[in-house]
Amino acid sequence: MPQITVLPNALLCYKGKVFDVAPGISICDALLEHDIEIDHACEKACACTTCHVIVREGFDSLAPAEENEEDMLDKAWGLEPNSRLSCQALVGDKDLVIEIPKYSINMVKEASK
Repeated sequence: MPQITVLPNALLCYKGKVFDVAPGISICDALLEHDIEIDHACEKACACTTCHVIVREGFDSLAPAEENEEDMLDKAWGLEPNSRLSCQALVGDKDLVIEIPKYSINMVKEASK
């Protein structure tokens, strides 16, 4: 069973976290199931960038991003070559090391302030 290591994030997971997941689950769902409350303003419909993560290890084990995800990623804060929308990236058969960026662009949350 693959393992996800989440690097420390001051707001969501200040100590970091390591957990096992079943292949085929989205990274977003895996994070949420393990009490890491990553934003997902579009309800995982690939219509925003709030669930953007950087895959530090295991990136090649993920299926390539589809065009719609690539288009959305262009709008993400802190975009890197190994960035993915966690709602679209399904865990494969290898361990992953994930970094949740310090900032995200969440128009829904910002508009409600």
